[in-house]
Amino acid sequence: MNDRVMIAGTNSGCGKTTLTTAILALLKEKGLPGGISAFKCGPDYIDPMFHRSVLGVPSHNLDPFFSTPEQMRDQLDRSSGTSVIEGVMGYYDGIGTEGRCSSWTVASATGTPVIVVINGRGMYTSAAAVIKGFIGFRESSMIRGVIFNNVNEMVYRGLAEIAREAGTEPLGFLPHDPDITIGSRHLGLITAEEISDLDRRIRHLRETASQTLDVEGILRIAGTARKHGNTDHMDGKPPGSRSLREKKNCFSKPVIAVARDEAFSFIYSETIEAFEDHGGEIVYFSPVHDKGIPQEASAIYLPGGYPELYLKELSGNQSMLRSVREKAVSGMPVIAECGGFLYLHESVDGVPLAGIVAGEAVKTDRLQNFGYITLTAGEDSLLLEKGNSLPAHEFHYYRSTSNGDSFVARKASNGRTYTCVHGSATVYAGFPHLYLSSAPEAVERFISMAREYGNSKRGNENE
Repeated sequence: MNDRVMIAGTNSGCGKTTLTTAILALLKEKGLPGGISAFKCGPDYIDPMFHRSVLGVPSHNLDPFFSTPEQMRDQLDRSSGTSVIEGVMGYYDGIGTEGRCSSWTVASATGTPVIVVINGRGMYTSAAAVIKGFIGFRESSMIRGVIFNNVNEMVYRGLAEIAREAGTEPLGFLPHDPDITIGSRHLGLITAEEISDLDRRIRHLRETASQTLDVEGILRIAGTARKHGNTDHMDGKPPGSRSLREKKNCFSKPVIAVARDEAFSFIYSETIEAFEDHGGEIVYFSPVHDKGIPQEASAIYLPGGYPELYLKELSGNQSMLRSVREKAVSGMPVIAECGGFLYLHESVDGVPLAGIVAGEAVKTDRLQNFGYITLTAGEDSLLLEKGNSLPAHEFHYYRSTSNGDSFVARKASNGRTYTCVHGSATVYAGFPHLYLSSAPEAVERFISMAREYGNSKRGNENE
C-alpha cells in the first residue's frame, strides 16, 4: 500500500497547483523507493497531462461523482511508492451548497491525510480563524498540516506559530515570485509543450521549494495514510482489474484506435485501462498527421481536445477524413466525445470536416453546458441498453445544430434535463465526456462490438 497525501486549498487560485508541482518535483529528485505518482481530484484533464508530460510521473483522476469509494481506493492501490493528490477548488467545494463530491469527499473515502494551502498574503493572526474553521467544519476533516503561499520567511515564522496554536502542523511556505507560479494561465488552452520557459520555471520552483518546504514533514504525514487492506498489488498485480484482464484476454483481442495528438488529448488513463482490462488492445493514431485509421483497428475512440485550434490541418487531411467516414459507414464502433464529436460534424466554424454528423458547430462566447451529468439511454445503443445510465460531464463553448436525442442528460447541480448524443448500435457521439472505468457494462458492450466487427472483418478477408 502506498503512502499518500492530498494538497488541498482554501479556494481556487490559492496556489495548490504550484505547491503540488513543487512537491512532486522535490520527491522525484529525492528518488523515493517505489517512485511517486500523482492524482487529481475531479474530472480535470489538464493537470494530469501536466504531471505526465512535464514532470514525467504517472497521473490519474480521482472523482467521487464517477467512482465509488471502493473504486477510488482500488485506483490508489494500483500505484506503489508515494502518491500526491491535488485537490480541486476549495477543499469542501463540490456540487451544490452542501459540497457533494468535493476534495474532502475523496480524502475521507480513501483515508488520505490532507495539507491545506493558504494564500497568506495580507493575512496574519486571521490565519488561525481560517485554519480552525477548516479543521472544525467536518467532524473528521483529515487535515494534518498547512503550507502558506505568497509570504516571506519572516512572516512565515509568525504564521507557523499561529498554525501550531490553531491545531495543525506548519510545513513551510513559498514566497511571492511570479517566476515560480504555475497557474491556470499556463494550463489553459496552451499545452505544456508550448510553454517555452516551463522547464526553467519548474527548475526555479524546485530550487526555491527545497529551501522553504519541510519535505520530511510532508512525507511523515503521507506515511499516516489509512491502509486499505488489499495487498494484491504487492505481487505486482493491480487489485481487482488484473484478474479481469487475464479473464478477458482468453478471447480474441480487438484493437481500439485511439486518437491522440495536439488536437485530441483529453484522455483519461483510467478509460484506456478499462479498455485493456476488458480485453482490448490500444493503438494510437493522429487525425492531424496520419493518412488513415490503423489497418488492424476494430473500433475508434475520438476523445476531446482542441480540434478548433487545428481546423485547417484536420480539414486538409482528406485521406484521414475519408478513412473515418468509410470505417463508420462500414459499422466499425465509434465513440466520439466533445472535440471528437465536433470532428464528426459536416463543418466546425465553417470549416468542412468528416460529415458523419449532419450538422454544423460554431463557437460561442460562453459555456453552453458545464458540470456533472447523468446520461440515461432513451434507446438501446452502443454503450447502454434503454433505461440504463452512466455518469459524464460537459465543458464546451460550442453549439451544434445536431446535438442528438438518444440520451437524456440530468444535471447533478440542479436536476435540469435535456436530450443529447447521437446513439446507435455502433455509435456514441456527443458533447458529454465519459469516464468509462466507472461504467464497466458500457465498456463490455463496446469491446464486444469491436470484437464482433473484427471477427467479421477477418471472415470477409478469408472468403
